[in-house]
Amino acid sequence: MKPIIEYTDFRKYMRDFYDDRKLRHAFSWREFSKIAGFSSCSYMKVVCDGKSKLSKIGVERTGQAMGLIGFEMEYFRALVKFGQEETDEKKKAAFEEMRAIAKIHKVRVINSELFDFYESWKNATIRELAPMMPGATPGELAKKCYNEISAEEVKNALAFLTKNDFLKKTGESSFEQTAKSIVGNPEATRLALRDMHREMANLAVPALELPRNERNFTGVTMGISKDSYERIVKVLDECMRQVVAIANEDKDIDQVYRLNMQLFPLTRNAKENDDV
Repeated sequence: MKPIIEYTDFRKYMRDFYDDRKLRHAFSWREFSKIAGFSSCSYMKVVCDGKSKLSKIGVERTGQAMGLIGFEMEYFRALVKFGQEETDEKKKAAFEEMRAIAKIHKVRVINSELFDFYESWKNATIRELAPMMPGATPGELAKKCYNEISAEEVKNALAFLTKNDFLKKTGESSFEQTAKSIVGNPEATRLALRDMHREMANLAVPALELPRNERNFTGVTMGISKDSYERIVKVLDECMRQVVAIANEDKDIDQVYRLNMQLFPLTRNAKENDDV
């Protein structure tokens, strides 16, 4: 079984613990719940299925039942908070706590560099732009961006991207991408992606002033059901896959673009009664 520090989902860790114990000897959800001190024989399974949360006391009991001590127990507490907090601010605080614990003990949270990557539009933009301009200075790269970014910020982005293997240096001030697409653990990046979506949505507003042959904005306001929503999401997912495939095949790249695909409600459900 992997060390707990390699997890960003506490339920996945608990389930892996259960599966590992079951492989080695007879072990059941009833036994898991019992040694954790819960009266319900299926409580651990209910938690792992995402149908219930762990209380503060429940976190301590569960950690002890899995034999966690020292920094592993500290990490588990933060891991549960990351998985159960409701607001982005509290989730971020829990994730930073996980990384701080890992750093003290000279280990790293898997995919934590992806969290940093997605926190700013600058990293994604410079990752695409730098390989197009071999030999360019940070100042020259900064001038190519429509949105404000300083030479120092470009320099910092390049240092981050090379250190974490998003870019590879091929010469003096020359870079190439280590891979066309970035793939990571969704649990580790979902929160940071929310920040990225906010930033990119804000950057789309001034882009309306660009010439129409350089940008494309379309939209439709419509009434739909839940079933139609699910069907539309599948169409959008397939469309995005096709767009990414076209971009990955391009051998003559000369500009960085951002495609936002947004489908969101403008009203609450008209058939549901509002709380009085």
